[in-house]
Amino acid sequence: MNSSPGALLVGLGVALILIGLLIWSGSLSWFGRLPGDVRIERETVTVHFPLVSMLVVSVVLSLVAYVVRRFL
Repeated sequence: MNSSPGALLVGLGVALILIGLLIWSGSLSWFGRLPGDVRIERETVTVHFPLVSMLVVSVVLSLVAYVVRRFL
């Protein structure tokens, strides 16, 4: 199966729109607040290390890449 770069760009665009709609609607408000995400708050500065959230993103992207390679 030969996929064109145009189809790939359209697919990525649709995925970005769907993610944007989820963020806009508040459905992803939990993201970045998972147990294991480090947040340090002081009077003048706030530092946030979303460790577990980025692990979740990594696992999801790895699964998507595996499925795409498997079926294409």
